[in-house]
Amino acid sequence: MATYRNRPAYVGSGVGARLALARLINAAAAIAAGIIVLAIVLHVLGAKTSNSVVNAIHQAGSWLSSWSHGLFSIQNGDVHMAVNWGIAAVVYLVVGRIVARALVR
Repeated sequence: MATYRNRPAYVGSGVGARLALARLINAAAAIAAGIIVLAIVLHVLGAKTSNSVVNAIHQAGSWLSSWSHGLFSIQNGDVHMAVNWGIAAVVYLVVGRIVARALVR
């Protein structure tokens, strides 16, 4: 016969919901960073922006990294984009991980 007298301390404290929210935040940050990195790779490889899929990925990456477009001014256009947008991708991953860990604690 099961009793509920010896329930673990974490039961009923909302850890499951916080863990699910932390995983969701982690996934959203990873998806945002992935879109930015994919846009960088497509640009560096010279994919044609007249293609609707390439254009959509580039537009999404540009919007997600719009706050970091002018961080560094490098003469080479491809390197300029890769550095500035890459910083945005790293920031998304780091901040997402920090927020997710803070939720679980």
